Amino acid sequence: MCGIVGYVGRQGAAPIILEGLQRLEYRGYDSAGLAVVAENGHVEIRRDAGKLKNLCTRVEESPIHGRIGVGHTRWATHGPPTVRNAHPHRDRDGEIAVVHNGIVENFLELRSELQSLGYEFRSDTDTEVIVQLINHEYQAAGNLVQAVRRALQRLKGPSAVVVLSSHEPDKLIVARLGNAGGAVIGYGKGEMFIASDIPAILPHTRRMSFLENREMAVVMQDQVLFTDMSGKELAAKEIHDISWDAVSAAKGQYRHFMQKEIFEQANAITDTLRGRIDFVTGQVTLADLHLSDEVLQALHKVTIVACGTSYYAGLIGKYLIENLARLPVEVDFGSEYRYRHPILDTHTLVLAITQSGETVDTLAALEEARNHRAPTAVIVNAMGSQATRVSDGVITMQAGPEIGVASTKAFTTSLIDLLLLAMYLGQQRGVLDVTSSQQIAHELALLPERVGDVLAKDDHYQILARKYANYSDFLYLGRGINYPTALEGALKLKEISYIHAEGYPAGEMKHGPIALIDENMPTVVIGVRDGVYDKMVSQVEQVKARNGLVIAVVNPDDGAVGAKADDIIEVPETIEWLTPILAVVPLQLLAYHIAVWRGSDVDQPRNLAKSVTVE
Repeated sequence: MCGIVGYVGRQGAAPIILEGLQRLEYRGYDSAGLAVVAENGHVEIRRDAGKLKNLCTRVEESPIHGRIGVGHTRWATHGPPTVRNAHPHRDRDGEIAVVHNGIVENFLELRSELQSLGYEFRSDTDTEVIVQLINHEYQAAGNLVQAVRRALQRLKGPSAVVVLSSHEPDKLIVARLGNAGGAVIGYGKGEMFIASDIPAILPHTRRMSFLENREMAVVMQDQVLFTDMSGKELAAKEIHDISWDAVSAAKGQYRHFMQKEIFEQANAITDTLRGRIDFVTGQVTLADLHLSDEVLQALHKVTIVACGTSYYAGLIGKYLIENLARLPVEVDFGSEYRYRHPILDTHTLVLAITQSGETVDTLAALEEARNHRAPTAVIVNAMGSQATRVSDGVITMQAGPEIGVASTKAFTTSLIDLLLLAMYLGQQRGVLDVTSSQQIAHELALLPERVGDVLAKDDHYQILARKYANYSDFLYLGRGINYPTALEGALKLKEISYIHAEGYPAGEMKHGPIALIDENMPTVVIGVRDGVYDKMVSQVEQVKARNGLVIAVVNPDDGAVGAKADDIIEVPETIEWLTPILAVVPLQLLAYHIAVWRGSDVDQPRNLAKSVTVE
């Protein structure tokens, strides 16, 4: 959600901060700002509403020079997205600045207390409470670190906070409370970096550490000191070597990051498979799952928790695990899970799916599982993220940086991870035989090439986009394992083109949605040859009988669904468990080209953020 970048070193801070914020634009934001301890010894701030380019223009018109600073892109929670509410916020003396990702749940109480002490507030945000409270504590303590610690100890709610002050201009103070946002410390040579997410500082360093809940760091040019919130010094933090390449986060030849990421899926799938499956024997190895044979044998159930696109991946995972491992699976929205007081025990594996590893609802679900001593695992793209640190086991997506807000390659690689997990559970529990494992392995070996075949038909999707871009409503239909694929296809269209779309199980057509069918609402049908193919033929006939338009995703030489559709998209034939991957890629491309045709902001759709780090 909100993006944070900090710098202290020998270089000018402002250009580095602005560059870092640009790399975090994918998180979504509505205003931006930066604060620097300037050469005159005072904190100077530049802020603006809207796109980051507005802030860049403001800095060009009124440069801000200094070697230590912090920047922020805001996604509004308290107060409208205006300049007065943009971060950084400063104290009443103008010499302490704060940026913040999260929510101060008790800000009204603290604000009232500070107002009674004579503090005046210049914004509508909860964040300003933090900086004024630090000011109040600094007057008493005369020590910035102590003042920050005392102030933050009074906050309720998840927050990541960075503090800058001219009182002690050699340091940045960063703290993490709860599961809001990320807090990454980057190590350079004679310089240090702070960020809310890895890509922001990747061009400058690959050596990074991560703050955990209720930890604080004092970051200086040549060192960083870690403590807990009580002030107790912590042992040296592990420094991770991050393998992502900064070049891979650039658009390259593509018009949008989303387009680039769609076309990276064949390679991402290859990377996700590499080293995890023997294509001859079909045996799966998940080295970082860290669940003992005893735990696996004792499992009675799997609960998958996720949000958005990851939730739809979880629905497909239910089919995979129940069929290949013969374990019952529940799929829950991370945002709802803990509020229904779930029944959990040591025989239930709680599996989270989260691209960022920082989604607050999913992290809360994992915490609920840990409180019940249930074994936990996470399918995640961002190594070193909070989810990887609180789970017993980890399965990485290996998708590389995903910058576009609408998830694409993280969805398909998470499906690969789910299939590998289903096979692994089935093999370890003795219910998936060698012949079946080898058949799946053979099809997985062919999958990247088949995805490439689907991507090669990009011109066809552009033609379809021109034909259908002006319709205002779409219905997506699927059955069995491809019902969630229909949900994901509809979500992609909604997210980036702002067209109303619904995904529906095709068998439920007669229970309501069929009333909507007419010549003004195209229906996208996933009609690949699988266990429910004959049923899908019937669904297409029902749509056509009511003058509906049909776009059908079919296998080559389809003589039934394809013959009845107005337009077809052909995908290679494969085993049922892999059909969602081949079926969803054209739905991504169709949504992408419709959004481009309609002039939408594809990479940063309105009102959306890449990682939702507050409730």
